[in-house]
Amino acid sequence: MVTAIVIPILCLYFYWITRKEMRAQDSKWRATGQVVQEAMVTGEIRSISFEKQKFYYHRYIYVQEFKVQTESKLITVKKEIAYTKNMFIEPYTPGEIIRAYGQWKDQQFYCGMIEKLKTKKGGR
Repeated sequence: MVTAIVIPILCLYFYWITRKEMRAQDSKWRATGQVVQEAMVTGEIRSISFEKQKFYYHRYIYVQEFKVQTESKLITVKKEIAYTKNMFIEPYTPGEIIRAYGQWKDQQFYCGMIEKLKTKKGGR
């Protein structure tokens, strides 16, 4: 009799906890690309790398990593985007001059927005 009452209560409790955790992780995943824009980096793109990383169970993020040469040094700029079916990835090529807006974390610059200034050929 006790098990007929306790087991369904335990199942419902763990179901409720799992749903709550999945909702929290889903909101974190959707907010991945939103970075506080408190600093700015301007420079020429030296190299670009990108990869799809696992975020949480069936959620993925798309990470673009740029090596940007500023006037004084080489900086690593990262841009993270929640990976969805209808996402748009802006194409970048080495040699373009960009301005990235974001914030510094652990010697890397995480950006939320990138503005193309010009290409090496002088075009816009």
